[in-house]
Amino acid sequence: MIEQQQEMVTFPITLPATWCAAHTATLTPLLRDWLLDPGSLTQRLKQHCQQFKVHVLGQQVEPCSALEANADIIEGEQVLVREVLLCCDNVPQVFARSLLPLTSLTGDEQKLAHLGTQSLGHVLFTNPKLQRKEIEVACFDSSTKVAQLARSYHLFSELPIWGRRSIFLVEQKPLMVAEVFLPQAFAYQQAVIDS
Repeated sequence: MIEQQQEMVTFPITLPATWCAAHTATLTPLLRDWLLDPGSLTQRLKQHCQQFKVHVLGQQVEPCSALEANADIIEGEQVLVREVLLCCDNVPQVFARSLLPLTSLTGDEQKLAHLGTQSLGHVLFTNPKLQRKEIEVACFDSSTKVAQLARSYHLFSELPIWGRRSIFLVEQKPLMVAEVFLPQAFAYQQAVIDS
């Protein structure tokens, strides 16, 4: 299923959205559990499948946009943008977009610019000094580019799909990670079973 079909949606996908504090969003208990899980998403996904893979959509340096700027990463700052799909048993589960300021890619963190098909989360969560700031959430309707990306992999949903983002600090160096749970993600499956 990882082979893209039909309409091509090309890198960068980007994630323009209205991000909000999680407590203000109406979420199912299962979705809330996935969105607010403070642990490694990579590790959690691996527990639900036989084969976990990272499919790299693209990586490039660009200025941080006004939409993604925050207290830690300023508008116009040069950031390495990395977009990937996290796949379980060949089914894309999560679209992830990471912003790594070039000023953060120094010392040991230089390796984050050269991950290839290795999960960023796997590397981050092995660092005992990792700090995570507040998790924000957003929903994405069918008109968004990330929903179009999901459809190009034959992943369809009548309902909006949900994502989260947060700032991580590694040795006080910020980076931002946003993850959107695609239509067939485990995060929605209980809701489907219950209905």
